[in-house]
Amino acid sequence: MTYKSINPATLEKLGEFPLLDNTLLEDKLKISKNVFLTWKNLSIDERLRYVKEIGLHLKSDLVYHAKLISTEMGKPFTQAKTEIEKCILLCDFYFDNAKSLIKDKEFNENGKLSYITYEPMGIIYGIMPWNFPYWQVFRFFIPNIILGNTTLLKHASNVPQCALAIEKIVKSAGVPDGVFTNLFIDYQQSEKVISFDGVCGVTLTGSEMAGSKVAELAGKNLKKTVLELGGSDPFIVFDDADIDKAVEIGLFARMQNAGQSCIASKRFLIHQSVFDNFTEKFILACNNLKMDSPLSEDTELGPLANPYLLEELENQVNTSVRLGAKVLCGGGVLEKGRLFYKPTVITDVNQGMPLFKEEVFGPVAVFFKFNSDVEAIELANNTEFGLGASVWTKNIEKAMKVAKNIVTGTVAINGLVKSDPKLPFGGVKKSGFGRELGELGLKEFANIKTINVF
Repeated sequence: MTYKSINPATLEKLGEFPLLDNTLLEDKLKISKNVFLTWKNLSIDERLRYVKEIGLHLKSDLVYHAKLISTEMGKPFTQAKTEIEKCILLCDFYFDNAKSLIKDKEFNENGKLSYITYEPMGIIYGIMPWNFPYWQVFRFFIPNIILGNTTLLKHASNVPQCALAIEKIVKSAGVPDGVFTNLFIDYQQSEKVISFDGVCGVTLTGSEMAGSKVAELAGKNLKKTVLELGGSDPFIVFDDADIDKAVEIGLFARMQNAGQSCIASKRFLIHQSVFDNFTEKFILACNNLKMDSPLSEDTELGPLANPYLLEELENQVNTSVRLGAKVLCGGGVLEKGRLFYKPTVITDVNQGMPLFKEEVFGPVAVFFKFNSDVEAIELANNTEFGLGASVWTKNIEKAMKVAKNIVTGTVAINGLVKSDPKLPFGGVKKSGFGRELGELGLKEFANIKTINVF
């Protein structure tokens, strides 16, 4: 196994990077463990100054990093820029707020004092995906180095240049060696990392299968885990919704990053009275999407990230169609031999089809009708996943009621499901557990210590 960088728009090989040998891997693990002993004792102000520098370095080369994302994994340039801007926003948020979020809490009762402190644990190992190659890494490592942990990164094997660019940013910001370490390693070596005595926690964003394996290994070694796994988010459109706005946001919610997002809206649940109107407008919008080179400023839909994803998507769609699903638009590749898949809308999907029960990682929207609030909630919850959901109605009281009855980690009312640096993010059921971002994410890998004074 090697880490290969291939442009998914052209299939041009951009570079290949060898795995670390085990001796060098062990050296890097020991460095991270030793650096933790000094890093944890820096004041939070000192650690935050490094975070500020990281954000400034990222901002100064924003276009370079956005183009790297577009070239290496196919995200349209405007969306890649937004990803980098979000990483900068995360650095700024924690620079402004982290000190107050993890300050000691004092309790004074009957003249007796108690304190809660939030202390670092050690090394946190992050296994990160390719679809948001900067954002996923930043949201794991920035909170942890602020807390005083050191971090190790195993990035996806198809975005090695993004991994190296992030490592270069951290070094350029003056962060000591070992606080953030990129590892080009395989799955067997990953097991060695999880079992290493200095590693105290593991966080993974990826597939259900990968999450299950990592949780098993971490459990065996008594290491805490945070898992953000797949999703099959419902996008619920009630009869009084603003249809034009719902179509606009719903289109982006499904098609951004070529549909390759865990929190993309994947199942569109539409009230029967507005189904035809919504569907007609959505299909028209799909047909008007600009598919072109990811580096073009006006490209809205880029290629899938690799041939394996395209093959899986085609199998899901073709199998479902053979079983009776109906394609309303799209339903195939733009051009044979390339990784661009047409924006697709499919209906008449039932529980025996892959498009119903599996996560669909591509620009395919599945449409369902419902007749009542109860039916909408039942459909929304009829999935093994629970990451996000969107609810569209002008009746906010009803929207809140529906939101509270959907089993998921995040609900957006009349808006887009997205992660936000100031708010906790994560899922339930087979979408994982634990939280990233916000105050809870900052404390996820903290030793929450109680001190009693008698």
